[in-house]
Amino acid sequence: MTQRKISGIPATSPRIDQVGVEERCARFTSRSIKSTTKMQGLHMVLSMIDLTTLEGADTEGKIRQMCYKASHPHESIKGLPATAAVCVYPTMVGVAKKALQGTGVNVASVSTAFPSGQGPTEVKLADTKLALDFGADEIDMVISRGRFLQGEEQFVYDEIAMIKELCGKKARLKVILETGELGTLDRVRRASDIAIAAGADFIKTSTGKISPAATMPVTLVMLEAIRDHYFSTGEMVGMKPAGGISSAKSALHYLVMVKETLGEEWLNKDWFRFGASRLANDVIMQIAKQTTGNYQSGDYFSKD
Repeated sequence: MTQRKISGIPATSPRIDQVGVEERCARFTSRSIKSTTKMQGLHMVLSMIDLTTLEGADTEGKIRQMCYKASHPHESIKGLPATAAVCVYPTMVGVAKKALQGTGVNVASVSTAFPSGQGPTEVKLADTKLALDFGADEIDMVISRGRFLQGEEQFVYDEIAMIKELCGKKARLKVILETGELGTLDRVRRASDIAIAAGADFIKTSTGKISPAATMPVTLVMLEAIRDHYFSTGEMVGMKPAGGISSAKSALHYLVMVKETLGEEWLNKDWFRFGASRLANDVIMQIAKQTTGNYQSGDYFSKD
C-alpha cells in the first residue's frame, strides 16, 4: 500500500440527491444472496471488523479479553478468520500490542480529543504521538466538527494533514466525520472530499458515541466520494462505517453496496472495515447456523 498524496481542498463538491441516494440504498437491501455466497460473505465481514471498546471503565483485563476474542473469535468453530483490528484508547495501545503479538491483528487507537474533537491542535498532535509511540498500527482521528460547521474548511484540512504527516509510514489514518452531527448529505460529501484531499487512508462515519451513527445513505455518499477520487487520481481510499451495525444481514447489505459502488477490489480488510463489536457475535451465530443448522444462545459469546 502506497502513501496517500495530499492535494489541497477541492473548490466544490457535488450536490447530493437525497431521494436518489435512499432509492439506491433500498435496492441494495433487496438483493438475494445464495447460501454459499452468504457463508463467504459472513467470513469476509468477520475479517473486516474492528473490535472496539472505548469506555472510561476499560481495564487492562478487558482489553486482553477483547484481544483474545479478536484472534480467536470462537474456539469450537474451525476456520474462522481473526478480526482486522482492535480499537482502543491511546493508553491501552501497549496492552493490546502485547496481547496481539504474532496474531496479525492490528491495533487501532482513537486520537485528537476523541470523541468531541474539542481540543487544541497541539493536544491532538500529542494524543496521536502517544498512540504511535505505544505502537498503534492505525489512527482513528475525529475532525473538528464545530470548525467545519462554521465554514473553517482550511482549518479542518490542515489538522488532518498534520495528523497524516505525524502518522507517516508508521500507521494508516482513518478520519472520523461524525456524520450524525453534520446534518445533511451535502455536508457529509463535502467533509469526505476534504478528508480525502488531506490524506486520509480511510474515511469513517462515526465515533459510535452519538445517534445516528452509520447509515446506508451516509455510507453510500462517502463511497461515492471515494469512487470519484479514484476515477480522477487512481488512488484507493478505504471506508469504515461505525456504530449501529449489529446484524449480519445488515453487514451483508453493506458489502453489496461496496461491491456495486466501488468494485471487488475494496472487498477486503485493507480497504473496508466495520466499526462494531456486537456485530461479531451475530456473524458468528449466523455462521454456526449455516454450519450446524442450529442457533447458539447469545450466552455462549462474550460481549467484548
